[in-house]
Amino acid sequence: MHIPEYSQIIKQEIAHAVALGPVRTGPDVKNVLYSAAGNNGLSWSLWQKVPGETRGRPLGFWSRSYRGSEANYTPTEKEILAAYEGVQAASEVIGTETQLLLAPQLPVLGWMFKGEVPSTHHATDATWSKWIALITQLARMGKLNCPGILEIITNWPEGENFGLTDEEQEQVTRAEEAPPYNQLPAEEMHYALFTDGSCRIVGMNRKWKAAVWSPTRQVAEATEGEGGSSQLAELKAVQLALDIAEREGWPRLYLYTDSWMVANALWGWLKRWKEANWQRGGKPIWAAKEWKDIATRVERLPVKVRHVDAHIPKSRANEEHRNNEQVDRAAKIEVSKIDLDWEHKGELFLARWAHDASGHQGRDATYKWARDRGVDLTMDSISQVIHDCETCAAIKQAKRVKPLWYGGRWSKYKYGEAWQVDYITLPQTRQGKRYVLTMVEATTGWLETYPVPHATARNTILGLEKQVLWRHGTPERIESDNGTHFKNSLINTWAREHGIEWVYHIPYHAPAAGKVERHNALLKTQLKALGGGSFKNWEQHLAKATWLVNTRGSTNRAGPAQAEPLHTIDGDKVPVVHARGLLGKTVWIKSASSTDKPIRGVVFAQGPGCTWWIMQKDGTTRCVPQGDLIVG
Repeated sequence: MHIPEYSQIIKQEIAHAVALGPVRTGPDVKNVLYSAAGNNGLSWSLWQKVPGETRGRPLGFWSRSYRGSEANYTPTEKEILAAYEGVQAASEVIGTETQLLLAPQLPVLGWMFKGEVPSTHHATDATWSKWIALITQLARMGKLNCPGILEIITNWPEGENFGLTDEEQEQVTRAEEAPPYNQLPAEEMHYALFTDGSCRIVGMNRKWKAAVWSPTRQVAEATEGEGGSSQLAELKAVQLALDIAEREGWPRLYLYTDSWMVANALWGWLKRWKEANWQRGGKPIWAAKEWKDIATRVERLPVKVRHVDAHIPKSRANEEHRNNEQVDRAAKIEVSKIDLDWEHKGELFLARWAHDASGHQGRDATYKWARDRGVDLTMDSISQVIHDCETCAAIKQAKRVKPLWYGGRWSKYKYGEAWQVDYITLPQTRQGKRYVLTMVEATTGWLETYPVPHATARNTILGLEKQVLWRHGTPERIESDNGTHFKNSLINTWAREHGIEWVYHIPYHAPAAGKVERHNALLKTQLKALGGGSFKNWEQHLAKATWLVNTRGSTNRAGPAQAEPLHTIDGDKVPVVHARGLLGKTVWIKSASSTDKPIRGVVFAQGPGCTWWIMQKDGTTRCVPQGDLIVG
């Protein structure tokens, strides 16, 4: 995103900054990185401000256009990318030991510390891992009581107001951050509490537990409940700590937590939520009741908060980390012997979910898939789920009965009577099209294609009618996967009205859809070759790519356009006319009656699909199916 209307202001500010000298350092200097993602690219700028200045001093301006697939990223991913590029550039200017106030247009740190990739992502998992690794690493650097990166939400600097407002400065201040536990004065350690929360499924119920640990008294206090999450348990732990401080009349409370959600909320989010009437984007915030209670009590009791890194190796752990481990153990949910059977059933439920969601893979692959998503399962539970899986049993049966799913299943069909259909996804065109309906004739491998903006049942029917029914006749059988664009009432009604048997493949069994899957790969290869190594202008190349797939072949195998005889009339095989070199040839048109003689004519043009325009001896013209022609 470029800001041409402020180009003169930007140039003046840069010149002014250079005249003032090098990058400033010190505890009063605020380094603010503004990042934004626009329609055509990314922009970020770095500013410094100290008390007494009416506006900040710029340290640099950067921008670049999107590269490769970045333009297809979701809005959140684009903002994360802008922040990632900005953090890298800022680190080269101010280093990594100073605090950086990150001001994106959309919050990004929450995604980074969540450490998981959203289901609607477009960027690869490797790209997400790169973003998370850099940003979280820099966020944890800096001084012990001052994270390297702190996120604020503000407006991009425009016009004369380039600095932070007084209100924004108050929101990003870290005055309420507690010092490391081992740096607390001895008389203040009495007011320090460590909090944690956990959640686990016991039987068919979700149970949570919140705990508070007092290092000076070496005692823990806990509370439990049902139906909540580990995040709710973290809030309950904060409420429990406030209960203890109020009950004993403490003048202040030092709160230590390994939850970034709790730390960020008490550092500034609570004030922002309260000013927004406990709403965000017009909707009530999550757990508004608990947050309101905490906010009210924090106004009466001074609370200082510190985030503690969890799961530190013992060789690097200090007293603060060891106390955090104590509260972590106190927050763990103990399962009674009576609940063990229910817990086993709950684990089977998770194992069944992982096995289904991962695509009915084997034991080891399912275990790895679940572990990568933060779910710990036992090999025994996965093995039991696979043993009882009906889909896996059907796949094994299909593999044993090979002729049903391989070449033998097409022997009873004539040309045009059986098809396999599927959708492939490609980059969106300017016309909004990003899917191609692929239709493969089962006996020859002839391919038809139909580009659409959305993979829907209606577009499936339109593609079949235009590319199959009107050009090759009504088929007897169509096979597809179980996608919602194929498996629905609209498709079922249409197939029934046309007398078509619509067959759905066994899920996750690749050989069942072997023909169409192979043609999908061939089509993508041709489109990429025609696009110079990418799918650029794929819609313009689609017709030629389809033709190349249909006319392909090798030294020992003919392509679909050169298929062997397929039709049989009165016991005699009629050769299918080869597409190449047919124009201008003399042919004979088979008559409807076996007693009539074939009609002589000359091919003068190709018709739709597998048809040809023939000029008969008497001067009349006809469009004749390819199968009704006999080469002279």
